[in-house]
Amino acid sequence: MTSFKTVRARAAKRKGGEKALQELLPKLAGPKALASIEDDRALAEMTKRVFSAGFVWSVVESKWPGFEAAFLEFEPKRLLHQPDEFWEKLASDKRIVRNPQKITAVRRNAQFVADIARERGSFGKFLAQWPADDQVGLLEVLAKRGARMGGKTGQYFLRFVGRDSFITSADVVACLRDAGLDIAENPTSKKDMRKVQDQFNAWAKETGLPMTHLSRICSMSIGENYSAEALRGRIAMDE
Repeated sequence: MTSFKTVRARAAKRKGGEKALQELLPKLAGPKALASIEDDRALAEMTKRVFSAGFVWSVVESKWPGFEAAFLEFEPKRLLHQPDEFWEKLASDKRIVRNPQKITAVRRNAQFVADIARERGSFGKFLAQWPADDQVGLLEVLAKRGARMGGKTGQYFLRFVGRDSFITSADVVACLRDAGLDIAENPTSKKDMRKVQDQFNAWAKETGLPMTHLSRICSMSIGENYSAEALRGRIAMDE
């Protein structure tokens, strides 16, 4: 496998030097900040990622105040006490994106968050306590116990909620394959995802860098060479 030093040097050259590259790396919240996330904010971020999947993110963002009001500020216990009629009415509520399947997912994810909070103290503590070198295992929990939280939706949730994480975007996968990792162009199998995890773990050990920075640098080392200005607008988003 290619050393990450080579990957980083290529990214720096494409972005105008090491200083320019460093400025494009997002600041990260620590485990303490992650553990302090309230359950309602965890559910809100889950909801935003679910509704954004396969949809125009800007539309969801523009409607977000309406989402907060319609879903009772995403307080899990309040939502779980609502009758079926409450959820049925949301399917025609113009304050939100009216997707019945995704609305149902909010109800199921409210139960998921409440269950984890009961088991681990809070959803934020659950995320903070999960081993840093096992993102794949955490994604499996999100996919199995959550609703519509599989695939990249789970990855984006972790990134947006503030957990140090990698994203298997097209550019990141291209970087990994170029470095010699034998994975599919769309690595969704458990075997391929474990290979991705192991490689990021190896690069983290080599460099001492967090997963988010490794992932972002990897993405900037290959593919379309976006300008620094364009990338700054995506600092907390996809690679």
